[in-house]
Amino acid sequence: MSQRCRPPCDPSPSSRHPASHDGEYRHYGCIFPLGRRSSGLGILSPQSTNSLVAHLPQSLSPESLPLTRVLITGADGFIGSNLLVRLSETPGVVVSRFTRSEPLEVLRRLVAEADFVLHFAGVNRPPSEDDFTTVNRDLTATLCEFAAVATSPPGIAFASSMHAVRDNAYGRSKRDAEDVLLEYSARTGAPVWLYRFPHVIGKWSRPNYNSVVATFCYNVAHGLPLEIHDPDFPLRIVYIDDLVEEMLRLIHERPTPGGYREVIPNYAITVGDLAERLRVFHASRKTLMPGEVGDGLDRALYATYLSHLPPEQFSYVLGAHDDPRGRFVEMLRTPSAGQLSFFTARPGVTRGGHYHHTKNEKFLVVHGHARFRFQHVATRANHELFTSGQRPEIVDTVPGWSHDITNVGDDDLIVMLWANERFDPEKPDTYPRPL
Repeated sequence: MSQRCRPPCDPSPSSRHPASHDGEYRHYGCIFPLGRRSSGLGILSPQSTNSLVAHLPQSLSPESLPLTRVLITGADGFIGSNLLVRLSETPGVVVSRFTRSEPLEVLRRLVAEADFVLHFAGVNRPPSEDDFTTVNRDLTATLCEFAAVATSPPGIAFASSMHAVRDNAYGRSKRDAEDVLLEYSARTGAPVWLYRFPHVIGKWSRPNYNSVVATFCYNVAHGLPLEIHDPDFPLRIVYIDDLVEEMLRLIHERPTPGGYREVIPNYAITVGDLAERLRVFHASRKTLMPGEVGDGLDRALYATYLSHLPPEQFSYVLGAHDDPRGRFVEMLRTPSAGQLSFFTARPGVTRGGHYHHTKNEKFLVVHGHARFRFQHVATRANHELFTSGQRPEIVDTVPGWSHDITNVGDDDLIVMLWANERFDPEKPDTYPRPL
């Protein structure tokens, strides 16, 4: 991660959730809240904290690993919740949390115990503009006062915003907070790392608060309209998992000197393109084509979109094609990696009896017993093999060989099928040739 001599210049709000505070659950590797929480997205419950603690290796103990004590401010917000969960999975890290509902004496104590502070408390849409100063600047100043008198002043990573370049109440409050932190660093020698985050997206982001991406994802997932004033308006985006990984690097590497940094990768997209991609995701339950969602921006957007689905939409029914031979169900189509489906065949039924010039298929019998037969189209050479669900075995169809599959068992045969290209009824590359 390269260090920056000056900050990037795009805007994004910081975020948090309102919450109550009823105590803490402490365990090696993490400190979590107990008691009732607001119903906002991303708030951890006692049940969820217990399950998170269960992921920690039982062999870990304070005596077996050096501890890094990390304090997260704004720990009940969108970014803070993600950090809290991820750090709870990290051996050797003890996490404490601070929210605005707690008295400043709690902050004083937690700062004194911390080796590292992730300062993510902030507001971007308060009831009064005075709250920008109270939370974004004044809380930062108080944090730095407490940190400066600690036995070992901690390094502090700060969630600023690209809005810090703007001359409005929010931007000025973030810029003032940056100045307070830089002065703290100069006075104590402790490093500070300043991030002017763009739009941060990911699970637990709040619609109509964190970013336009969260709002659009929520609206599309819930069948609500999108309000678009300028489809060409550019957005800069960072994905929450990449942001969290950057924070983990800071904790482990402690790069010096501090200063302005950015999260890599980050992505550019327009509002119109964003809306279109989300509509493709929404329609994919009918088209079976979510797009290239395995990497990059689409991966991040798709995960964010899915996180806004209500639980009653966690499943959907696929179309099935039934005939006397059995059933065929297509599950997924991809832009460049073919399609995935499964079919059944009743006992004694043969399916197939065709060949392809280029198309390749891979068959996996997951239940039952099957016989595959092959015949070379030109030489009429023959081949036969048997497989079953008892042994996972891929059977390839080879271009230029006619092939069929017969259920030779007593139960229905269930077979998964991948084809390297999507079926095109205009150019199916499938030619009947019974064996």
